[in-house]
Amino acid sequence: MLTIWGRKTSSNVQALMWCVGELNLPHIRHDAGHRYGGLDTPEFGRLNPNRTIPVLQDGTNPPIWETGAILRFLATRYGKDSFWPADPIRRARVDQWAEWAKLNVAQSFTTPVFWRVVRTAPQQRDPIAIAQALQELEAKLALADTQLSRHAHLAGDAFTLADIQLGHILYRYYEIDVTRMPLPHLQLYYQRLCARPAFRQHVMISYEELRVT
Repeated sequence: MLTIWGRKTSSNVQALMWCVGELNLPHIRHDAGHRYGGLDTPEFGRLNPNRTIPVLQDGTNPPIWETGAILRFLATRYGKDSFWPADPIRRARVDQWAEWAKLNVAQSFTTPVFWRVVRTAPQQRDPIAIAQALQELEAKLALADTQLSRHAHLAGDAFTLADIQLGHILYRYYEIDVTRMPLPHLQLYYQRLCARPAFRQHVMISYEELRVT
């Protein structure tokens, strides 16, 4: 049984929960962080000295923190070969896109765009900074659009861990009130993700509790 700490409105927790859902793993999740608090307690500090979410514990094994490490652990232990290949060369092809999505897309979206649009009061928003951040983000998303013009998924024709690292930010990207550049292959890819039950359950959820008005 997996035990997970982290609120469902955290994008990193959503990536983890989407993976758990795709792998159909039994789990218990405890809300932690933001309005739920709990990160500054001694108990949580023993789980994760960085006091960030998510944290995962698989049975009685030591807790694991940092989203990428958690996802790779789950993929290695529970994923099918198509999701996280055993062959080092095929795995590296998936992993390079997963790392690219995390470092180049998710980090370029969450704080520079999402926080400025949703987690900043309207009178304090900086339209120029938002537009510049969107331009930088979409230059990276254009690379994904090109890749998706050739393949059904980010790392190839199979759904893999790379799709979770890219796809978990797309719901918010397509839902927030911004002007987006046309990325037709990315949009079709997003529509395919929306048909996945685990994506709908764990990613396509309200972020209104995060909104600053």
